[in-house]
Amino acid sequence: MKLRLFLILCLGIFANMTVAQTRWFDDKNLTYTGVYYYPEHWDESQWERDFKRMHDLGFEFTHFAEFAWAQLEPEEGKYDFGWLDRAVQLADKYGLKVVMCTSTATPPVWLSRKYSEILIKKEDGTVLDHGARQHASFASPVYRELAYRMIEQLARRYGNDKRIVGWQLDNEPGVQFDYNKAAEEGFRAFLKEKYKDISALNKAWGTAFWSQVYTSFDEITLPKTAQMFMNHHQILDYRRFAARQTTEFLDGQCELIKKYARNQWVTTNYIPNYEEGHIGGSHKLDFVSYTRYMVYGDNEGIGRRGYRVGNPLRIAWANDFFRPVSGTYGVMELQPGQVNWGGINPQPFPGAVRLWLWSVFAGGSDFVCTYRFRQPLYGTEQYHYGIVGTDGTTVTPGGHEYEQFIKEIKKLRNYAREREVKPDCYLARKTAILFNHENSWSISRQKQNRTWSTLGHIDKYYRTLKSFGAPVDFITENADFSEYPVMIVPAYQMADKQLVDRWTEYVKNGGNLVVTCRTAQKDRYGRLPETRFGAMIDELTGNELEFYDLLLPHDPGYVSFAGKTYRWNTWGEILKPGKESEVWAVYEKEFYEGKPAVTFRKLGKGTVTYVGVDSKDGALERDILKKLYTQLGIDTMNLPYGVTMEYRNGFGIVLNYGEKTYQFALPDGAEVLIGDVEIPTAGVLVFKIK
Repeated sequence: MKLRLFLILCLGIFANMTVAQTRWFDDKNLTYTGVYYYPEHWDESQWERDFKRMHDLGFEFTHFAEFAWAQLEPEEGKYDFGWLDRAVQLADKYGLKVVMCTSTATPPVWLSRKYSEILIKKEDGTVLDHGARQHASFASPVYRELAYRMIEQLARRYGNDKRIVGWQLDNEPGVQFDYNKAAEEGFRAFLKEKYKDISALNKAWGTAFWSQVYTSFDEITLPKTAQMFMNHHQILDYRRFAARQTTEFLDGQCELIKKYARNQWVTTNYIPNYEEGHIGGSHKLDFVSYTRYMVYGDNEGIGRRGYRVGNPLRIAWANDFFRPVSGTYGVMELQPGQVNWGGINPQPFPGAVRLWLWSVFAGGSDFVCTYRFRQPLYGTEQYHYGIVGTDGTTVTPGGHEYEQFIKEIKKLRNYAREREVKPDCYLARKTAILFNHENSWSISRQKQNRTWSTLGHIDKYYRTLKSFGAPVDFITENADFSEYPVMIVPAYQMADKQLVDRWTEYVKNGGNLVVTCRTAQKDRYGRLPETRFGAMIDELTGNELEFYDLLLPHDPGYVSFAGKTYRWNTWGEILKPGKESEVWAVYEKEFYEGKPAVTFRKLGKGTVTYVGVDSKDGALERDILKKLYTQLGIDTMNLPYGVTMEYRNGFGIVLNYGEKTYQFALPDGAEVLIGDVEIPTAGVLVFKIK
């Protein structure tokens, strides 16, 4: 294993992954646990008590200065680091490393008032103002200059400080749809850089339609997305521009920090909004991190009280999405108890916080951190739980669950093996889901059926894979497809010949490709090619697409597969298979009854399964994948929804989000280290593999 990693590093393949795993974190320690602290919120006389309490509970790092720009730079160009120096010193006294933050989510009032052009302007004309957070525009050159100046001062002071282990940029940076003057000018510059000539833009955007032709880039304004029938090619480019503003702002911060940082990593904490398009776009980060809250009133869990435990795959999906970006990841904010911002904010189920911690660990994280140590006494988040309550000393239920998790991890460190020590049967199930946010953008403007959900469509496959006990990676087109025995390409609407050729090569070399409806029907500009509809992948799938149909939700259609009948309404493609294709499923009770909906073919050393229909509940997708994996000789599990299992460092981790106790069949030679094979709701089983 060590030799393989060395060779990979020498070849320059997956260099970011290798460096992250060997340089920043010691794998024998499995994971590190931290907690947010805001020294500026509390009387300084209480700091030492608080840091000692963190240490006594087992926390290994803390997190400073996320929203403290006003304290760091109380006047323009005048800085005060004394209070932060003292906080870092006290944290170090109690063995706590520090993650330093750049505070750019909350510019001080002097900045907002003196430079009001930095404020975000919404599409309806509303201008955001001081008094909240994230009201400054990433597209504003003035804002960037002022932010970078402050960050450089911060990095100069702490970049060579061994007590600082790493940096978090901004806070939950998202994609801003900003309509101020700087954003509009930036959009025009983006378009000039991309298209060079206005005629090329007119062709890409199809401006001959409805007399939209431009003669100059200066005539272009930001698209009014609320306006019915707005040019969706223009909106596609606007979303690309908006995502790039976020990634460039983060990259600029990262460059400044790395001028001074010595052996300190740099990340940021994204909200897992997979369709926004900025996650993974900032290539100067050492790795990516995410924020995850599980219980906030929406009943996404299982059973009557499932809302107290949360969606069983909410953390798993984030793990599998963030881990492949750079080979390592952390969770910077994980819920410690009740939150304040949900429609209804219930208490989590006893054990749920610990369950979430183990869920993060199971996916391969290198650290987990919680927001926050003390429940705030004032401000917007007064009702947000901490590790300790409003008196500053009483440990909350979630705080005790963090303490338990930390003790359990320290126990496991005695048994830890290399990260990739996993059973062969588990690795044989390794599956990729190819994902590009731009497909969601394109489909969202022309859904054709209001019931369509791109992420909902993907979830039908993802949920099945997790029930199989399969390790899953969400990958981009830059990935090496050959690493995966099976690759799923769901609703990949925009494609080109080069990508289709790569899919074909993957299959011919022994890969097993599952392609679903709405794939490769448009080019990269969101235009329909001047060919028969869907013809871009005919040679790959062995089919022709005769037409597609959309049904009403209250009157669904039916598909027959292997003697069972399944409902559908959102999207169905009626296929004309070639001689080499096997028909796996056909439509029922429509004027195209008996026509194929799902086909399978062998191509070279591999296979192509084409699923031309989106079922109502995912049952069809599950049974198709089950047949495929069985035919390929890939052994799968049959975990009920709510139970997941992963392997890492020689451990198996089984998690129960369900409403009933789950009896797990322990593999031969395995030794239980934590929990029991009878796993209750919110229970965790950890076993050592042979």
